[in-house]
Amino acid sequence: MKVHRLKSVSEFHELRGLPKPEHPLISVVDYSKIYTGPTDDIENLTFDYYTIALKRGVSKMYYGQQACDFDEGVLFFLSPNQVLKIINNQNETIKRTGWMLLIHPDFLWNTPLAKNIKQYGFFDYSVKEALWLSKKEEMIILNIIQNIRQEYHTNIDKFSQSIIISQIETLLNYSERFYQRQFITRKASNHQLPGRLEKLLSDYFNSDDLVSKGLPTVQGIADNLNVSPNYLSGLLKVLTGQSTQQHIHGKLIEKAKEKLSTTDKSISEIAYELGFGHPQSFSKLFKTKTSISPLEFRQSFN
Repeated sequence: MKVHRLKSVSEFHELRGLPKPEHPLISVVDYSKIYTGPTDDIENLTFDYYTIALKRGVSKMYYGQQACDFDEGVLFFLSPNQVLKIINNQNETIKRTGWMLLIHPDFLWNTPLAKNIKQYGFFDYSVKEALWLSKKEEMIILNIIQNIRQEYHTNIDKFSQSIIISQIETLLNYSERFYQRQFITRKASNHQLPGRLEKLLSDYFNSDDLVSKGLPTVQGIADNLNVSPNYLSGLLKVLTGQSTQQHIHGKLIEKAKEKLSTTDKSISEIAYELGFGHPQSFSKLFKTKTSISPLEFRQSFN
């Protein structure tokens, strides 16, 4: 698969037949003005910049192996180096609409957002986990985008960057809020995930997988549940108050307490059965989670 890497905002403008960007590091693009040539039926793109986009129209997009039709308006987020596959239907007459915000990481230099942007987990969600906005929510986001566009259209001065950065932060914070709303209201399957996770962990901890494969990982759990790791942890945080890792540790401690209280196996044997290569690591985690050592827990039953 040949991947076309776009290193700058200007390269995107050139590829799509757009005028040169008014600012070299940030741009708001109108989807209705994007050119798609006759050889663009399938594209594999990766960007060296952040992309936030709301799109309706003719293309189908793949992030990883997941597809999403953008016949309805949804908001999605891409961080640098992610690969996006776009399939354009050249025979389709539906007009594509929407916008995309391109932000080169250099624009964030010397600002708190340069570090904090990595805390917004939805940049690592898959396309199928995009944010579906209500009309009211969409207008809130659109107003912020218009403010960003208007700011870099004016004469650039020493206040421009900080004003645009504050608008980007506002956009991201609203997106975080709307995602938490979506976790609760979007699909019944969201509410089934904690139960599916519980069964998955129970089956894993009651099998021989702990000895042969070690402790379950967040990535492995997410793969089994067919969601991205960040989406799973974000959803669980809203629905249960705990991340995926905390759920794994909770099940681990539950199983450890069972073995400590119902068997005569040594601490080392239990640690090994629970997937730990070193008993010290097990004892440290157990004490962190319970405030007492495994031996102290066992002695409390005598």
